[in-house]
Amino acid sequence: MRVFSIMFRILLQLRHDKRTMALMIVAPIFVMTLMALIFNGNEYHPKIGIVNAPIQFVNKLEDEDAHVVRFSENNMQDALYRSEVDAIINFKNGIPHIQLEGSDANKNKAVLKLIQSITEQQINNNEPEITYVYGYEDMTTFDNIGPILIGFYVFFFVFLISGVSFLSERTSGTLDRLLATPLRRWELVLGYILGFGVFTIIQSTLIAWFSIEVLDVMMVGSFPLVLFITTLTAMVALTIGTFISAFANNEMQMIQFIPIIIIPQAFFSGLFDLSTMHPWLQAIGPFMPLYYVADALKNVMIRGQGWEAIAFDVYILIGLCLFFTIANILTLKKYRKI
Repeated sequence: MRVFSIMFRILLQLRHDKRTMALMIVAPIFVMTLMALIFNGNEYHPKIGIVNAPIQFVNKLEDEDAHVVRFSENNMQDALYRSEVDAIINFKNGIPHIQLEGSDANKNKAVLKLIQSITEQQINNNEPEITYVYGYEDMTTFDNIGPILIGFYVFFFVFLISGVSFLSERTSGTLDRLLATPLRRWELVLGYILGFGVFTIIQSTLIAWFSIEVLDVMMVGSFPLVLFITTLTAMVALTIGTFISAFANNEMQMIQFIPIIIIPQAFFSGLFDLSTMHPWLQAIGPFMPLYYVADALKNVMIRGQGWEAIAFDVYILIGLCLFFTIANILTLKKYRKI
């Protein structure tokens, strides 16, 4: 009987915690639906630029559903550097010279497999000639997703730790005591952000250093830029985490936000090829902070590009950080209207 008493007490607690009950049902359905939509996307068809290619070769590419774009020798390099195509095939003396964009190992393999299937020459030999704009021949999938994982783990752990920590400040009564002082709301929020921010800078630095130096994730760009991006990622996660914590009553409810906030971002960060998804799903990506984090880190770590390539991503992340900082200040109104 005592066992059943405990069981009924737990059931009654869950019954009164409608948010927990809803998330236990809604969150798995939401995640599974999202996974079904993503993994049931279209097959990837390489985007290939051609220069001086015989019509028979072009027809074979199109028969294999490749996206073929014709270029002149003057503008083909710009298309590769801007990652508009996966490869450029330039025929010289009847021999195809393949120049791969190279930043995505899976796309490299798709292009080479396609070309190998429609040409009599063997790709494994020196003919046709193969070069890479970014990356290298033996580039692994981990090299490709490494920058994305760095951004994801920085975001995930900072979001969780900052949210739970700020929540404990509220539930323990510390926040109420601080609000009883002459402190303004913006001073309180800024103080928390800067306080947690010191820790997040250390954490993001260690994660980036360990991934590059110990795990040997591909790194051809500026390490200070990587540290800048990961620190900015941590600050965005920090402001979002503290904001979300205002809508949780305990640590369990804070953790329940992970399937809603974190998991969708993983899907749209670049771990999965967005170009194979349904168009309406592709449109969701730009609304995810990790979309810009992954783009910036890949531009620096894999493509070796500088500030010009990541400036837009950085401005978006700074804007998100400022937006959620203001949202945190406004949220404190329900605790003290000063």
